[in-house]
Amino acid sequence: MQLWVGLGNPGPQYALHRHNVGFMALDVIADLHRFGPVQKKFQGWLQEGRIGGDKVLLLKPATFMNESGRSVGEALRFYKLDTGALTVFHDELDLLPFKVKVKQGGGTAGHNGLRSIDQHLGPDFRRVRLGIGHPGHKDRVTGHVLGNFAKTEQDDLTDMLGAVATEAEWLARRDDVRFMNDVALRQQDS
Repeated sequence: MQLWVGLGNPGPQYALHRHNVGFMALDVIADLHRFGPVQKKFQGWLQEGRIGGDKVLLLKPATFMNESGRSVGEALRFYKLDTGALTVFHDELDLLPFKVKVKQGGGTAGHNGLRSIDQHLGPDFRRVRLGIGHPGHKDRVTGHVLGNFAKTEQDDLTDMLGAVATEAEWLARRDDVRFMNDVALRQQDS
């Protein structure tokens, strides 16, 4: 069993923020792979399903970004899973918009959701980094991250989320390289 966590902030006012792309990715995965209904559990929203032959739990913490680790830790403890079973989908300033990279462990790069998970569970979990690009100057980062994707970005966003969901079986199988390659190829074809 694996736990896949999408990071974001709860509430309709945040739904289209770049910071919520982790939530968006889980929604598309749940839809494409026909996951079960949403359940309120672990201070968040949980859906159960299968991707290929693997049982996967999708969790969107409802604790707000800065407290994501509480929700994630609670779910891992309940299912008696360690961080080896955890994959976190999050926005990444240090990647070009709509690029997708997978990384095992590492720092938090100032990301409050990752920092919270790191504080609760340590840094050794897999991350699916969803590029949102850097606005160019550190003074503009907060507005960029907490701003909505632009209308001109909607097609690229849809393509990225669709590619991630379509190729999710490679993630479930722990073939991160194949996942990244196939997502990139699928994005080139769109």
